[in-house]
Amino acid sequence: MIQKKIFLAFVVITTVSLLLHHGGHLESWTMEAFYLGCPSHCSIPSPCLEPKHTHVAFLKTHKTASSTMQNLLFRFAEHNNLTVALPVQSCGHQFCYPRPFTSHFVHPHTLPPSVITNHMRFNRAELRRLMPDDTVYVTILREPGSMFESLFSYYNQVCQSFRRVPNCSLEAFLEEPWRYYRPGEKESMYARNTLTFDLGGDKDHPPEDVGYARAFAAEVERAFALVMIAEHFDESLVLLRHLLSWDLEDVLYLKVNMRTLGSKRSLSPELAAKVRAWNALDARLYDHFNASLWQQIGAMGPACVAREVRLLREAQGRLVRSCFGRRMPLMRSASQITNKDLRPWQPNAKVDIVGYDLPANLSQGTSSQDQENCLKLIMPEVQYTQVLLHSQSLLYRRSYQQRPPQRPQTPKQPTRSVLPRHQQVRPHRSQPPAASPQGPGSGPGSASTSTSTLRPAGGTPARGAKPGQGSSPTQAL
Repeated sequence: MIQKKIFLAFVVITTVSLLLHHGGHLESWTMEAFYLGCPSHCSIPSPCLEPKHTHVAFLKTHKTASSTMQNLLFRFAEHNNLTVALPVQSCGHQFCYPRPFTSHFVHPHTLPPSVITNHMRFNRAELRRLMPDDTVYVTILREPGSMFESLFSYYNQVCQSFRRVPNCSLEAFLEEPWRYYRPGEKESMYARNTLTFDLGGDKDHPPEDVGYARAFAAEVERAFALVMIAEHFDESLVLLRHLLSWDLEDVLYLKVNMRTLGSKRSLSPELAAKVRAWNALDARLYDHFNASLWQQIGAMGPACVAREVRLLREAQGRLVRSCFGRRMPLMRSASQITNKDLRPWQPNAKVDIVGYDLPANLSQGTSSQDQENCLKLIMPEVQYTQVLLHSQSLLYRRSYQQRPPQRPQTPKQPTRSVLPRHQQVRPHRSQPPAASPQGPGSGPGSASTSTSTLRPAGGTPARGAKPGQGSSPTQAL
């Protein structure tokens, strides 16, 4: 009995000492987390005891809340002075999607990177050559029914398979998809198994081949440490926070790049079943990783995850109130947003992508840094990419100018031949000199970035940009 009392006293003293050592946070969540068996290395509100993991590759998939996740990663990178790999200007704001990713698509002013998150078609070998060895790979999936409805609406005037459908009818397309779909056609990846395509798979592989679907899911599982699920975004963020040893403030967000409620529609069970049949590879992929997510939640403790989700939403509410002075900001169409840097890109006249505007009185009693944080919280993908490229190019040039000048080397005098003059071999005058090897500044990554082209363009795509090559941003819930 005495030994038990001594042991319990030791546990209590050790626990209190640890909490006091890390700031004395004895608030309710910490104690509740202790009793619920939550992981203690990142207890809220105390900061993580382990150093934050700062090498992250996020595969941004289409219409899966990935723009919200990208915005979160951009802000984390800026806050921690991390370099974000960004596309060369010829690729637009995407890594020359839908071509498979290659390091040639990365702007040289954004090397070497700690974070990469703009749209690409996944190429594991190329990414591993580019990113540090300890990079954590993350992606996100969405239920195929709601995702395909969003794709059909968003890319209706971009994808030829959708444009052929009379009256833009989703029912007509799903009734006879092969009447409108062309597998090898440009932009066809939006019309079938988009998730599989983005992850580097074969979107047109026969759906009857269950072995392929299983093998592909296993390959994705090996490549990614976490596959988030859009329908359980907050729960996914809790898992991500613990995976990366981040603080609660690092995963706060506001949904961006959303459609108006009027442009969305609910699918009947019959129509949803047709979507899953047409996108069978995506459906199997989603089912696999949705089950995997809940297994991870179960391993952490459902009560613990639910507690963190509640605290995440409470902290989110405080952040929103500090920026907008209300519980939730009003969503506005692009024409209603006064700040052009906050106007979301519009894919077509039939879909209204909404955004936010900052209150006119935000500057009153708010520091310039807080105003900047609020601005970045709601900045659309196209403008944020341009702002990051501009700031990172300035840093690159500054560091280049600060490099110590190299002493010029005295060229060596050519060695005179010891052969008699009549036996020396001379090159023909018509023979061109040997070509020098291609330097690191050549190729698509060598495009220079002028200050004038880096200013936010208000969401307007670059002149001559084509859909799928960086002109159409993606995606939201």
